[in-house]
Amino acid sequence: MPDRTPSGATAFAGPAPAAADPDRGPALNLPRVLGHNSLREQVSHALRAALIAGELRPGVVYSAPVLAAGFGVSATPVREAMLDLAKEGLVEVVRNKGFRVTELSEADLDQFTEIRALIEVPVVTGLARGAALADLQALRPAAEAIVTAAKARDLIAYVEADQAFHLALLGLSGNPHLVDVVSDLRNRSRLYGLPSLADAGVLAASAEEHVQLVDALVARDAETVEHLMKTHLTHVRSIWAGRD
Repeated sequence: MPDRTPSGATAFAGPAPAAADPDRGPALNLPRVLGHNSLREQVSHALRAALIAGELRPGVVYSAPVLAAGFGVSATPVREAMLDLAKEGLVEVVRNKGFRVTELSEADLDQFTEIRALIEVPVVTGLARGAALADLQALRPAAEAIVTAAKARDLIAYVEADQAFHLALLGLSGNPHLVDVVSDLRNRSRLYGLPSLADAGVLAASAEEHVQLVDALVARDAETVEHLMKTHLTHVRSIWAGRD
């Protein structure tokens, strides 16, 4: 996986697959950790990406040493990062064993979608009318990066590029608190359907929606922007459910 730094994200090197071991859990396709932030911050970011992409699954206990081997770091920053995620309710500590990813119910996912729609649809529709044209055009490389990652079936890159695009888009509203709320909702979500959608060729089509959204924003077509945002969030909810 090539190094990339989308909108403040930590750069990652190629994946470091861990060998499958029935006593230590399934093999994981995790990014190695590089960059200039603290190791704890880098590992926390990498774990979030793996969680959101569904690489780490609920019901499975992951030990810090196994995760550390996958990331190519020592176990200490992994333990520290996992404890940070535990405080946010994303994982739970399993005494003397490691960490388990918390379960998400269908009701949780429906509620996440409802909140995101209430925030993102009107905000992004408003940007079609009021955001600077240069700022909207500057989103195109990020949208195209999502498509590139989808076509390459690089799921971690897809999640990172998608996160960077949507938060940069919402950032044009000038309301950092709004961005923080949506970022938290996204961090708490797991896109379990990504692998199957990528295999079926559906993920690339979903990724193209980001380019279409930029086209509509630049054209100041608020009606199309509103329609695309509603459609996109519906597709995201389907991905959360693991269906195309």
